[in-house]
Amino acid sequence: MTEPVICLGECLVDRLFEVGETPESGSADGTDYPGGAPANVAAAIAKLGTPTRLISALGQDDLGDWLIQVLQEQGVACQIQRVVNVPTRTVLVQRDETGDRNFIGFSAPDPTAFADAHLTPEWIDAVDFAGVKYLVMGTLGLAYPTTASAMARARDKAQQAGAKIVIDLNWRPVFWPEVDLAPAKIRDFLSVADLLKLAREEALWLFATDSAADICRQLPRAQAVLLTDGGNGSTCATKQHSVSLPAFDVSSKDTTGAGDAFLAGILHQLCQRGWDVWQDPAEIKAILRYASAVGALTTLKPGAIAAQPTPQEVDAFLHHQVAA
Repeated sequence: MTEPVICLGECLVDRLFEVGETPESGSADGTDYPGGAPANVAAAIAKLGTPTRLISALGQDDLGDWLIQVLQEQGVACQIQRVVNVPTRTVLVQRDETGDRNFIGFSAPDPTAFADAHLTPEWIDAVDFAGVKYLVMGTLGLAYPTTASAMARARDKAQQAGAKIVIDLNWRPVFWPEVDLAPAKIRDFLSVADLLKLAREEALWLFATDSAADICRQLPRAQAVLLTDGGNGSTCATKQHSVSLPAFDVSSKDTTGAGDAFLAGILHQLCQRGWDVWQDPAEIKAILRYASAVGALTTLKPGAIAAQPTPQEVDAFLHHQVAA
């Protein structure tokens, strides 16, 4: 069976510390959760009921084994390159009182010293893109030449197979050994996006605007731009329409993976409704509402993948919102 969605990129461990704690706190060990934006998106889509495959690179270690097991239990088909003598990445995450997180570093000082920096183009050659509707990628892999080459290979193969290219900007400067190189590399990569998702602060950083419509006009190939702004809601802009929706009011405990869950909700709906939804503002509003519910529910528990909702939970939440 061909999965309609392929997510490609980093799969890693998020080590979350309690509010106010840091790795330097002495007794603060943190709690490990599966993470990485492409892995989060894949797990959330699969949990919503859309078959999904993850292409990634992990170390030949216990953490890599654990992550694959978690993803397979979520229903994700895994096509994982195992890299010898390079560990699976662990990200150190601080949280504040509102649940917002800050990525403060890794379990080793060199950002290139982890398996996800070593995904090879040769691994992509073994991937069958026939029948795939959407290839989803972030931009963190662009920081590492080998993985960047693999991403370019995947992009080309997906386009040749007729798949849409979905890009989540996901700006995390801590991943980049040379931060100054990032804007030009990311901008060049975004030129192939059929659908771009980014947060408001990322829009201001790269495009000097928080207007989804302006960004959509700057990307000739993009048919839609999704801009999220946490508790302030989200906007979807196409060449013809711009639709904004307020966020659902929930008591967030941990916002890790909320944007990834939002994107998963969008992709799940696209697989059900079809790509032509971008022509209809009412359809755009409906998929934004669904995706916003998926994102909101993911903030109610710690961790990204563990907190992702089932389709029944999303439907019940939306039904309750209508009733309220």
